[in-house]
Amino acid sequence: MSQKIFSTSVPLLQEIANFIKFWGLLILLDHGLIFRRAGGKVAAMTKPETNDVISQPQPRLLAAADWADYELLDSGNGLKLERFGRYRFVRPEPQAMWAPRLGADAWNADGRFVPGQGRAGDDEEGGGWTLSPDLPKAWQIGYDRLQFLARPTPFRHLGFFPEQAPHWRWCAAQIAGFDARHGRRPRVLNLFAYSGIASLHAAQAGAEVTQVDASKKAIAQAFENRDTAGMQDAPIRFITEDATRFVEREIRRGRSYDGIILDPPKYGRGPKGERWWIETNLVQLLEGCRRILSDTPRFLLLTIYAIRASSQAAHYALSDVMKGAGGTVSSGELVSVESQPDPRVIAQANYARWVPE
Repeated sequence: MSQKIFSTSVPLLQEIANFIKFWGLLILLDHGLIFRRAGGKVAAMTKPETNDVISQPQPRLLAAADWADYELLDSGNGLKLERFGRYRFVRPEPQAMWAPRLGADAWNADGRFVPGQGRAGDDEEGGGWTLSPDLPKAWQIGYDRLQFLARPTPFRHLGFFPEQAPHWRWCAAQIAGFDARHGRRPRVLNLFAYSGIASLHAAQAGAEVTQVDASKKAIAQAFENRDTAGMQDAPIRFITEDATRFVEREIRRGRSYDGIILDPPKYGRGPKGERWWIETNLVQLLEGCRRILSDTPRFLLLTIYAIRASSQAAHYALSDVMKGAGGTVSSGELVSVESQPDPRVIAQANYARWVPE
């Protein structure tokens, strides 16, 4: 095996894996790492060890194991040091309550996000970048034969979310399984699709994709990424529309999808002033998504950022909506793992997945 983990050599991968396996923590899969002590079989219920422990679905922690162009180098003092391609960035990370391990020189970065600039003080995403004059406005990133663009954004990320790579791999496996069973491309709907990396990866895996986002700017970035990937002829529809309105219209038209991906924000506005609050609107949208699943459904994937809730919230929201449909719901967290011995793990998002079997 010649692949790299976190842009480090295989010996370091083996060193990290051996350490974690020694303590019974790790399952290594093709589409990510799963930490055992964060949960074994997701759909199973745990047996209480004491009267204080209740039986609940066990969450999994998923981490991408095959990035070459992204790396979590270090973290600490409320910050994280990352590499995106050849450039280094420092971003806020409230979970990093420990001390950094690398020296100050290693933390010299091409960009640093400073929170609290330009927005209301209670806006967790508010702030601004301090960037090197040598940093280009955008540069190419590669993952799993797919090329796309990275760029600093006003929302402290860089135009994509590297921790979602296990989802991309998992969806690709679901798409391949669907094609093998039914002999055709699955129809996949990607809601709140942003810059389109999941859509491009799904199309690369063999799906027909409909990408929906309310932001014209996001759709424009998705077109840029499509062109960067050389996938101008890929079977992807790009639609600028409010996600809930789109799903309601698809219900009326009788259209269906074999797989649905949704990554809703905490709060948002549609192109016609529609308001979205995840706490009040998510279940309604999930119910609509169930109604537009085809008679041969393959998956429904939910990812949630920026809310103060555990993965149990995503799990039960999805499992309640899919009650009676059969299948199983699994859930957990997408995490980033430092590329150093005895790595520390930072949770980035909650997720829940439904499959029909």
